[in-house]
Amino acid sequence: MTEPNVTGSAHLIGALDARVERRNERRDFFKNALGAAAITAAGATALSFSSSAAAQALTDADVLNFALNLEYLEAQFYSYAATGNGLPNSMLTGTGQQGAVLGGRQVAFTDPIVAQYAKEIAADEIAHVNFLRTALGTSAVSQPAIDVSVTATSAFSNAARAAGLIGAGASFDVYANDENFLLGAFIFEDVGVTAYKGAAPLLTSKAYLEAAAGLLAVEAYHASIVRATLYAKGVATPSLRSSTEAISNARDSLDGTSDIDQGVRPTGAGATLASNIAPLDGNGLAYSRTAGQVLNIVYLNNAAVTGGGFFPAGVNGPLRMSAAN
Repeated sequence: MTEPNVTGSAHLIGALDARVERRNERRDFFKNALGAAAITAAGATALSFSSSAAAQALTDADVLNFALNLEYLEAQFYSYAATGNGLPNSMLTGTGQQGAVLGGRQVAFTDPIVAQYAKEIAADEIAHVNFLRTALGTSAVSQPAIDVSVTATSAFSNAARAAGLIGAGASFDVYANDENFLLGAFIFEDVGVTAYKGAAPLLTSKAYLEAAAGLLAVEAYHASIVRATLYAKGVATPSLRSSTEAISNARDSLDGTSDIDQGVRPTGAGATLASNIAPLDGNGLAYSRTAGQVLNIVYLNNAAVTGGGFFPAGVNGPLRMSAAN
């Protein structure tokens, strides 16, 4: 386990104070009082949502805690990649079993623009963790065990292997260079957008829905940054573009029979040639994924399981089982 450097993270967190899916053929903050008791499991309105084999009664807090798990993962990955440091323990406590972060290190960026993007996204994701933890108060789940390592058996390597980017026994080092970092980020970002889109109808509070919409918008900005950068680099390196298609196909193979994922590729030809930065449906709308489908991808499993992949022991909270596909 790589030990977080609290001082390094504090510099990144301090910076927050100073700045606050298109195929041609496919986040105001909680109003006023946002205190520790803003959301409680007892006070939230229950709703029904099928996560896997059985329907369960959920609260707004349950839905936002599901999002918090994903934000922990993204914040840790980007924080390590941008600064070499993880989040301080004060940001990781809560209900459920708190876990450690496996792996993570700073990327030796050669493209200064990609390095700046990494720092911006890291700051945003840390802000998301702080935002959700403040909103949830004592109901906030703790960070579960997270794997952002790059060994041959790590989540990143297994994801790359499933996509056909590496062979048996090989490792995929997302911290080795700019391109590998972008591909690692690509694994997460599109999934985050579809997760917030799928969760939005489950929220009963308009204030919470507004907040979730703001979070979704920022995740979509992040996804566009990553996709646009990969598209530009892929013009000179076609294999990079092919890698995004392979990752997209791997995600689609995990989340069910529907085809709701798109790589970063051009569409059309000649005078009609266009980019595919925003992966949308025929109506120009982003796709949605259920909690179970999202967990299929981050657990790297297309069966009904409660952990694996980037969350070795699963996520915290009631929404923790992936879907059986």
